[in-house]
Amino acid sequence: MSAVTTARGTERLRDAADPAPRTLGDRRPARIVGGIILPLVILGVWQAVTVSGLVPPYRLPPPATVVDAAIQLAQSGDLWIHIAISLQRVLLGFAVGSVIGLAVAAIVGLTRAGDILLSPSLAALRAVPSLALVPLLLLWMGIGEDSKVTLIAIGAFFPVFTTVSAALRQVDPHAVEMARSFSLRGFALFRAVQLPAVVPSIMSGLRLALAQAWLFLVAAELLAAAMGLGFLLTDSQSTGRVDRILLAIVLLAILGTVTNGLLSLAQKLLLRRWM
Repeated sequence: MSAVTTARGTERLRDAADPAPRTLGDRRPARIVGGIILPLVILGVWQAVTVSGLVPPYRLPPPATVVDAAIQLAQSGDLWIHIAISLQRVLLGFAVGSVIGLAVAAIVGLTRAGDILLSPSLAALRAVPSLALVPLLLLWMGIGEDSKVTLIAIGAFFPVFTTVSAALRQVDPHAVEMARSFSLRGFALFRAVQLPAVVPSIMSGLRLALAQAWLFLVAAELLAAAMGLGFLLTDSQSTGRVDRILLAIVLLAILGTVTNGLLSLAQKLLLRRWM
């Protein structure tokens, strides 16, 4: 009887150790094809409603017109300048906001004094709408790059701070206590126990911060900019160029998807290293 039980236990352990069979949805080509289906459907519906005359062209131009607008801007060189300036602002603001967010999250998440002193004020600041900060930043910093990058950094700060500080407060106290019993203190304790526990939260916060940075970029460039995709939106609205408005929206979606994909790749590499 014991031999049968042992055999069954061994079989269960073997089944648990073997990875689950991969389904069709787990395969990369299937995921890529599945992700393309909805954009293609939207493009087809867009083409159909414009060709049939259901929506007038001055309200929704056909996709070919948007492509022509992209070609015209690309040939003049303005398109690449708009993309480069917006991308630079997003990456710089994202980097500054994320670094500060990680630092403040460590203070709040690892120290009781930091939590008591900083959390209420940061929660109140987070409740302020982003557009309410724009007039103040313009008065303090002018219409140059500083105000735009600062606004984007503020947008990137809060997702990182909120996610990481909450994760640090939820690290298993038993694991921390055990590490301290092995004489781990300070940075050694953080590197050995707390950092590996919050790496997934850090990457999730960074991805949310990157998406927020693109949102805050548009808010900054809509109000005070001479170049960039947000400026392209405003300028096209004033001139009635719906094709360029749609082009700017598509470009923002593409750039956001590409940057998020690069960050997802970095997330996989880091999780392999730490997990």
